[in-house]
Amino acid sequence: MQHFYLAGKQLNFAHAARTAGVARAEVIASVKALESELGYALFDYSAATTTLTDAGEKLYERARAERDSSGSTAQVKLPGGKAKASKGKGRTPAVKGAPRVGKRRQSR
Repeated sequence: MQHFYLAGKQLNFAHAARTAGVARAEVIASVKALESELGYALFDYSAATTTLTDAGEKLYERARAERDSSGSTAQVKLPGGKAKASKGKGRTPAVKGAPRVGKRRQSR
């Protein structure tokens, strides 16, 4: 139901998937499963853009009302984390005794 709510809110399966932090195919499969469970289509797949059917709009409004009344303000945490800062000059540290790249050996 959450995937349907996000897809209905944004009217874009890819954006809904990005918001939920899942693959687009998973959102579409979830909506298709909900449609087969209910027995009617929620989205008009023949339209040029993603649009809700009349039944889909009613279900979306009901889902939105339930979500607003429950006070659910939990944010979905996206994968990833804080990037680590690079240290030094962007190259690996020199190892004692190892030849330097691009530096000729000094002859005696």
